[in-house]
Amino acid sequence: MAVSLSGQLVVAISSRALFDFEQENLLFDQGAGDRAYMKHQLKRLDEPAKPGVAFSLVRKLLAFNSPDQQRVEVVILSRNDPVSGMRVFRSARHYGLPIQRGVFTRGESPYRYLRPLRAHLFLSANEADVRSALLEGVPAARVLPHSAHAGEAHPREVRIAFDGDAVLFSDEAEQVYQSSGLDAFQLHEQERAAKPLPAGPFKPLLQALHDLQQRGQALGEEGGMRIRTALVTARSAPAHERAIRTLMDWDIEVDEAMFLGGLPKGEFLREFEPDFFFDDQTGHVDGAAPHVPAGHVMSGVSNAIIETLG
Repeated sequence: MAVSLSGQLVVAISSRALFDFEQENLLFDQGAGDRAYMKHQLKRLDEPAKPGVAFSLVRKLLAFNSPDQQRVEVVILSRNDPVSGMRVFRSARHYGLPIQRGVFTRGESPYRYLRPLRAHLFLSANEADVRSALLEGVPAARVLPHSAHAGEAHPREVRIAFDGDAVLFSDEAEQVYQSSGLDAFQLHEQERAAKPLPAGPFKPLLQALHDLQQRGQALGEEGGMRIRTALVTARSAPAHERAIRTLMDWDIEVDEAMFLGGLPKGEFLREFEPDFFFDDQTGHVDGAAPHVPAGHVMSGVSNAIIETLG
């Protein structure tokens, strides 16, 4: 019988997002080259790498699996060389992470392997790989390796926070805000309150998380892993209504919604204690990073403006 990942939530993650390889990465930044990096990793083959920024998210998602049911698959998708990949797998085994699959491309972009994996999420510290993944229609974010790590307060609960526009939803409304200002944005959304927003790049991930939660509830599982989601947006009333109605139209529920009207998100996220937070604006991601694990979703008009300025 052929092996298939069908029906599973598939997360593809780079080794640098899962583990703390920042010291090793300095070899590249200092121009030492991939052979020096490989030699360095080989010397430390039996030394487990420290957990990275997405470690908590991966560990908790894998806890949805049981000996008789595989619901989540995590695959290492890395620019590392195969020799360095041995340390990645050994580190995963050290922490009890049942990760079996990996693709190591020695400097080449690995994003093209997301299609055969049918990944629901790709996390990487490499900006070009994340952009390529998003263009392929895969929910993807550039992790900030310096982000705070998730806490231990919710061991049986995966907590994920999402921005709205250009993340869960399209950037349709954000384009109005960028071109015409806040008043025009509020009027635009109020007039279209009953019209669902088009889906954004992370709607498939939210759907997959919703399905994962629903399957557990359908089986009547008690005391198992749970998922708690939050919408954390700069929207405020009356523009909040369209966001809520869009989720209702998708038949997807979020557990918490924060309509902050432009207030800094970091301290609110600190109280929610997510295992990961996704936002399209660098200011919001940078503001969240001292408090929670954070990733930049490089999509929408805000990022087009950044590219133009760059």
